[in-house]
Amino acid sequence: MDDQTPNSRRKRPTFTDQEALQFHQSGRPGKLEVVATKPMATQRDLSLAYSPGVAVPVLAIAADPARAYDYTAKGNLVGVISNGTAILGLGNRGALASKPVMEGKAVLFKRFADIDAFDLEVGTEDADELINCVRYLGPTFGGINLEDIKAPECFIVEERLRELMDIPVFHDDQHGTAIIAAAGLINALHLTGREMAQTRLVVNGAGAAGIACLDLLKALGLRPENVILCDTKGVVYQGRQEGMNQWKSAHAVRTDARTLADAMKGADAVFGLSAKGAFTDEMIRSMAANPIIFAMANPDPEITPEDVAAIRGDAIMATGRSDYPNQINNVLGFPYIFRGALDVRATSITMEMKIAAAQALADLAREDVPDEVAAAYQGSRPRFGREYIIPVPFDPRLISTVPPAVAEAAMEAGVAGRAIPNMAAYRDELQARRDPTAGVLSRVFERVRKYPKRVVFAEGEEEQVIRAAMSFANQGLGTAILVGREDRVVATAAAAGIDLEGRDGIEIHNARLSKRNSAYAQYLYARLQRQGFLFRDCQRLINQDRNHFAAAMTALGDADAMVTGVTRNFSVAFDDVRHVIDDKPGHRVIGVSLCLSRGHTVLVADTAVTEMPNAAALAEIAVEAAGVARRMGLEPRVALLAFSTFGHPEGERSRHVREAVKILDGQRVDFEYDGDMAADVALNRDLMAAYPFCRLTGPANVLVMPAFHSASISSRMLAQLGGATVIGPLIVGLDRSVQIVSLGATDTDLVRAAALAAYNIGG
Repeated sequence: MDDQTPNSRRKRPTFTDQEALQFHQSGRPGKLEVVATKPMATQRDLSLAYSPGVAVPVLAIAADPARAYDYTAKGNLVGVISNGTAILGLGNRGALASKPVMEGKAVLFKRFADIDAFDLEVGTEDADELINCVRYLGPTFGGINLEDIKAPECFIVEERLRELMDIPVFHDDQHGTAIIAAAGLINALHLTGREMAQTRLVVNGAGAAGIACLDLLKALGLRPENVILCDTKGVVYQGRQEGMNQWKSAHAVRTDARTLADAMKGADAVFGLSAKGAFTDEMIRSMAANPIIFAMANPDPEITPEDVAAIRGDAIMATGRSDYPNQINNVLGFPYIFRGALDVRATSITMEMKIAAAQALADLAREDVPDEVAAAYQGSRPRFGREYIIPVPFDPRLISTVPPAVAEAAMEAGVAGRAIPNMAAYRDELQARRDPTAGVLSRVFERVRKYPKRVVFAEGEEEQVIRAAMSFANQGLGTAILVGREDRVVATAAAAGIDLEGRDGIEIHNARLSKRNSAYAQYLYARLQRQGFLFRDCQRLINQDRNHFAAAMTALGDADAMVTGVTRNFSVAFDDVRHVIDDKPGHRVIGVSLCLSRGHTVLVADTAVTEMPNAAALAEIAVEAAGVARRMGLEPRVALLAFSTFGHPEGERSRHVREAVKILDGQRVDFEYDGDMAADVALNRDLMAAYPFCRLTGPANVLVMPAFHSASISSRMLAQLGGATVIGPLIVGLDRSVQIVSLGATDTDLVRAAALAAYNIGG
C-alpha cells in the first residue's frame, strides 16, 4: 500500500452504545434465524421432510453413519461454543452475556465461508463440566469452534475435546490469532531479509493467543532459544516459580532478562497480546534495525503506529484494528479453515493444517490485488510491502485460496474422511459459494473511510436522519451536514437521547441563516429564470425547501454529496434535485437497484426514471448499468429482459429489446450482453444452456428491464416476497453525487445511501 495513502493514520471509527443496542434489537432481536432449505408448501413436502419420509434417511444413517453428511446439514454445520469467561476484552461476564458475540461469530461463518453455525452458551466455569457437555455434541456438528474461554482452562478444554471427539475442535482465540499473526510474520521477515530460524522474538502475553503463537511459530522453524515469553510478572525463564503453569513452562528459556524492557533489547520482532500501553518508546528504540512490531491488544494496541512512527521510521507495524494497515483479523482464518476441514470431513485440525493456512495467507498477500479489492482504495492499489503484509478481509480470493490449502494438508496428514480428487474444480466450487457482491458494501465503506467526504443530509430535523448523520461521522466516513434549524435539530436529538454537543464531524446549516444563501439563490435563478421562475421564487426555494438548498450546496462544491428522501416521495425529491443539478455530460440518468438474495446478486435497471424506454434508451441504460457494476468491482454480464426469449413469443417490447442489442453491437461495448430473454433464463445457467448461441458466459448480474414499471415492480416484489435485500434505486448519471432513499427509510438505509453517495456510485 502506498505510504502516502490519505487518512491511513486516521482515528478509530466509533459508534454509540445506543446504536449498538438498536442494531441488535431492531426487527427480529439478535442476528440469526433458521431458514428451511427445502420447500414446505404442500402436504407432500411435509411428508417428505418429516413423517413418514424422514424414516428413510434415518435407516440409511443408522446403517452407515457417514451418510449423515449426505442427508443432513452436519457437514456444513459448526457449533460456536463459549462459557463467557473471557469475552473479547471484557473479561468474565458469564455465558449468557457471551451470546451476542457467539451469534456474531456464527454470522461471520456464514458471511465469509457459507458455513451454517449454531451458538451454544454453556453455563459453567468448570472445565470438566464444559468438556462433558460438549463431548456428546459430535453427532450434531461437523466441527466445534470454542470461543472466549479463559486460560488456562481453554487449553485443557480444547486438548481433552480433541481426544474425545472425531470432528475438528478449534479454539479460535488461540489458533486464529496465531495463524494470521504467523502469516504476517512470514511476510515481514521476507521484507526485512530475515530467516525464521535466526529471528529473535519477544511475545508479551502468556494467555491463549500468546501460547498458540509460540507453538505455531516454533513449528514453522523459530528456534526455542530465540524466543522470550513475558507475562504480567515479567520474563518466563527457567527456574521461575511465581505464576507458572505447564503451558508457560514449556516456553521458559535460560536468560538473564527479567523484564519486558530487558527482553526487547536487540529483539527483531515483538508480539503484543497484552494490554494498551505495554510497549514504551524506549522499548521500541532498543529493538534491532527494521523491527517488526505486532501490537495486537484490542481495542487499544500496546503502542500505536503513530507513536512508533514518531520514534523510528524503519518499523513494520501490525495491530488488531481495522483502521490501520496490516490488521491481524481472525476472520481471515477461522471461516476458511473450517471450510476446508468440513469439505474433507476432517477428524481434527492439525498443526500441518494451521501451517498451510498461514502460508496460504502469506502467499496471497504477495499476489497482485484484484480490481474489486483495489476499488476500495480509489486508485491506490495495495501492493505487497510494509503496509500490506496480510490480505484484507474482503479479498474475494480468500475462499478459493485458504480452504484448498487446509483441505490438502488434511488429506496429507491422514485426518480427512474424504478426498477431493480435483482441486481445480473444488476451487471453482468455493468461488461459486461466494456471493459476488457480498463484500461490495464493505469495500465501499472502506474506501470512503480512506477518502472521507462532506455529505449533506437534507432532512436534518428528522430523528432517523440525525441518527444516520451521527453514525456516518462516528464510522469515520466523513462530515455529516444536517440541514435544519439548529434548535429543532438539537431538540429532536435530545428527545431521542442523542447528544450533539461537541460532536466532531457534525455540522448544522440553517438555510435562511447560511452565509451562502444568496449565492445559492443566484445560482438557482440563473438556471430557472427561463422556466417561469422569478428570483423571489428561487429565493423562497432556497430558504424553505431543504432539497433545493442541499442540492445547491452540492452543486457549488460546499458538499461532496447529498442524501434525501425520508419525508418525500422519490419522484418529488428527484424533481427538486434536477432543478439544481444537471445530467452528467454524455451520460443518461437512470435508477439502478441492487438486489441481494440467496444465491443471486443482481443490478436491476432502470427502476426510477424512464417509463417506456425505446431501443436507443435501453442501450444507454445497459451502458450506464454496466458502469455501476464495474464501479462495484464486478465484471458486467448484462441481460436485456423481456417476456420472450430470443423471439418467442413475439411482442412489441421484445422488438425494442432486440433493436437495443443491435445498437450495442454497433457500439462495440466492452462488456457481455444479450437479449431478448426472460428473467429465469438470464439467471439460471441450466436454462441458459438450452440456447448455446447465447453470448453470456454465466448467469447475468445486470438486468435491463423493458420498462420502468416492470423494473420497479420486480425489485419491490423481490424485497417483499423473495426475502431479498434491495438497495436503491441508486441514481446514476447526475453531474453531482446524489442519492434518494425510500420514504420513511431507516437510519441504516440512510448511512448506506450516504456512503454510496460519498463513493460516487452513480459515476
